Amino acid sequence: MEQKGFTVWFTGLSGAGKTTIADAIEPLLRERGITKLEKLDGDVVRTHLSKGLGFSKEDRDTNIRRIGWVAEVLTRNGVCVLASAISPYREIRDEVKAGVGNFVEVYVSCSIEELTRRDVKGLYEKAIKGEIKNFTGVSDPYEAPTNADVVVDSEKEDLAESVAKVMAKLEGLGYVPAAVRG
Repeated sequence: MEQKGFTVWFTGLSGAGKTTIADAIEPLLRERGITKLEKLDGDVVRTHLSKGLGFSKEDRDTNIRRIGWVAEVLTRNGVCVLASAISPYREIRDEVKAGVGNFVEVYVSCSIEELTRRDVKGLYEKAIKGEIKNFTGVSDPYEAPTNADVVVDSEKEDLAESVAKVMAKLEGLGYVPAAVRG
């Protein structure tokens, strides 16, 4: 059976756990026969595909549109895409979703207080003090999804719970075969 392409789009604030969850899901998908799989991490994309873009609304939109275009092409060619990007603006996420088609939006929720506590680089603290401008969720907006396909709360759930929610949704949509329970 030929693999059906789909994109799992992880959105949420910096440090919420988007990449961590995607990294944990990858081997599970491979175990279930999803062999054509690519990860698009927002930080990695910014150093290659979106090098030179800043953090204005226009540049953020351009960055997300670029990630979305790559996800659309890969999905159309039967690849599973795990995209982890803050993607702060609802309108652009919806635009990407419409273009990709087989799209599962996963909102990784976490409070600013918890993100500040977790932040080893101290970026949230600096942003709260006004030392970093245009910081999403502090001095720049983050528009949480109003109708995400999956909502995980990385503050209250452990990684296994979050992963299980996403995998259950992928199974339910028929993108991933059900796990063999023994």
